[in-house]
Amino acid sequence: MNKLLCVGAALLVAVGVANADSVDSLRDFVRDAKTGKATFTQTVTSADGARKKVSSGTFEFLRPNRFRFAYVKPFEQLIVADGAKVWIFDADLNQASSRKIDQALGGTPAAILAGGSIEKDFELVAQGQRDGIDWVTASPKQKDGPIQQLRVGFRGKDLAALEIVDSFSQRSLLQFSDFKANVALAPESFAFKPPAGADVIEQ
Repeated sequence: MNKLLCVGAALLVAVGVANADSVDSLRDFVRDAKTGKATFTQTVTSADGARKKVSSGTFEFLRPNRFRFAYVKPFEQLIVADGAKVWIFDADLNQASSRKIDQALGGTPAAILAGGSIEKDFELVAQGQRDGIDWVTASPKQKDGPIQQLRVGFRGKDLAALEIVDSFSQRSLLQFSDFKANVALAPESFAFKPPAGADVIEQ
């Protein structure tokens, strides 16, 4: 876009400040938000862009290393990190699987939600504003992991979105609403016990 030189220089300064602020918003979120909850809608798009799958539910986290995604539509699924393990429970199949948390997190979106040193696992680059959301790209330093790229979006200081591109170029967009930080959450909400009769797979 063509601009007068002086206006362009002013814009470059303004963009530099905005970009710094968006990265700072992510750092502040990881440092200051000890708990949080929201509702979410997740849209998964195939690598060729031809197929989409939409699901929704609720999300909570309690740092360190505890979070809960409860999918409600189109079917029930629960993902719970209890501080030691990450559990995935499929209600329709009555099947639960688990992995140790240090194996399950690493350079994944959960690492940002669970807390810790994000700059240990990610390279952070501000991407400016789109649709009223300030975006930061977090590229995993582990290049052979399950995630190609992660983008985190904020409205002000509130978490607004996560956009994930996996190693198969499948894109997942999680859009959060009614986000509330530092609210009282019961620790037992992040405990999981497989129901009686469930198939259990532990890794």
